[in-house]
Amino acid sequence: MKRKIKVLNLYAGIGGNRKLWPDDEVEVTAVENVPEIAEIYNKFFPQDNILVRDAHEYLLKHYSEYDFIWSSPPCPTHSKIRNEAGVGCGQNKVIYPDMDLYQEIIFLKHFFKGLWVVENVISYYKPLIKPFIFREHFFWSNFIIDGKKKANRGHMESMDYLRKLKGFDLSKYKKFIDERKLLRNCTEPKLGLHVFNCAFKTRQERLI
Repeated sequence: MKRKIKVLNLYAGIGGNRKLWPDDEVEVTAVENVPEIAEIYNKFFPQDNILVRDAHEYLLKHYSEYDFIWSSPPCPTHSKIRNEAGVGCGQNKVIYPDMDLYQEIIFLKHFFKGLWVVENVISYYKPLIKPFIFREHFFWSNFIIDGKKKANRGHMESMDYLRKLKGFDLSKYKKFIDERKLLRNCTEPKLGLHVFNCAFKTRQERLI
């Protein structure tokens, strides 16, 4: 029997990036530190191993156990909205950017032997390490992410639009979560599949 690809999905959220990955090809460990969100992930992907842990620490201790790592560290401290005045939503408070993002990029680049990608928002500052800019995301990876680069993330669209774009029905969880925030932060599933396919195109080429 063909061995499944061992995937580590860090800062998993509700699993937007993971939604369209081929279940028969992957064995996924997802790490999410908010129990209520981890429970939602588990409802959508019961076949995955979901851990309520600190993703940054888990990566350091367990990175060598996986073939492919996807990391989406928290983005609010890097977002362009952080440096915009008068936004009125509390996002423009002056704070330090969370440097776990760059720690993970440097760590994966130098110590992880498999395929990896770190995803984040387009930042308000010039990135310290040059990323791919693809479909209104920053990506750092050790494989090429190719294809049509422009797409609307739909962050400011209606809830109906977001639900359709992301493909998740969170109506039963509204009492416990901010549905709009979760959907806005959720990677578009088609994008998640595209990046996955780019990674494993590279993997196949390396095996030849």
